[in-house]
Amino acid sequence: MESKEFTQKFSALNNGFLHLFINLALLAVSICIVVCLGKLDCMVDFAGEPTGWIMLPIFTGVILLFVYILHLAGFMIIQPNESRVLTFFGKYSGTVKDNGFFWVNPFYGKEKLSLRAKNMDVEPIKVNDKNGNPIMIGLVLVWKISDTYKACFEVDSDVRTSVTENSMKSVKSFDSFVRVQSDAALRKVAGMYAYDNMDRDDQEITLRSGGEEINDRLEQELRKHLEIAGIEVVEARINYLAYAAEIASVMLRRQQADAIISAREKIVEGAVSMVDLALKKLSDEKIVELDEERKAAMVSNLLVVLCADESASPVINTGTLYQ
Repeated sequence: MESKEFTQKFSALNNGFLHLFINLALLAVSICIVVCLGKLDCMVDFAGEPTGWIMLPIFTGVILLFVYILHLAGFMIIQPNESRVLTFFGKYSGTVKDNGFFWVNPFYGKEKLSLRAKNMDVEPIKVNDKNGNPIMIGLVLVWKISDTYKACFEVDSDVRTSVTENSMKSVKSFDSFVRVQSDAALRKVAGMYAYDNMDRDDQEITLRSGGEEINDRLEQELRKHLEIAGIEVVEARINYLAYAAEIASVMLRRQQADAIISAREKIVEGAVSMVDLALKKLSDEKIVELDEERKAAMVSNLLVVLCADESASPVINTGTLYQ
């Protein structure tokens, strides 16, 4: 979607301090007119009675005082990483992103938007992974507003009251919108991958092993969901991942069994290598000649010793090899 945002550039005539001086001058002149000019002798007739002209300076002073009050509405202070969206009777008139003290047309509507990065911790939600297993997954999201036009006019936002030491301000809040869209993106990504690969196929990416690739895919989905509001995703990553409570104990036993089988495979593989090395050494160095039956017995004994969970108790043969 093409952005309609454009930046409003100010000239020296929009300097806030210049208009502050003009405003103070208006106030001083209006007071002087009302107080001083109302006492001039030309405003009374020969009998000393006030003429109709006495209303002229008073009326002029009131007009200048009204202009002074109206002029005050044009001042605005923009802090770093803040902006003002200007509208003129419902028509978008640009966005001010410069920092400083400015004065604009008092009839402009000035919507305050923060461009600072915000952090959101999305609570874990229950979803189904690619295999249909219920899991709990949560994310941490860092986002900020990049398009003020979309943020103001494309989506509805909540109005939140911000209380400071000296004032109370109402500001736009997009937390609700971002949270709902984050849940939708998280559910979609979680349904595209399995929680874990129980078949030990290292070629398939899972939520547990995907790492940065899963986080990148999550960022892409979040950008699609939040683009309509002019929100830029700075960073998104999964910060919580676990099986749901109803299957957690069963999956834990399955993982333990899988780990035990993998460990046994390593032990057997190492034991076979050691037995093969032992037989080759005995044969190459001609330490002892063994027939096939004795080799089988030796292999059996070595495998029992090497693969046993506990240390084997040695039995010393005091007879001959064939007894």
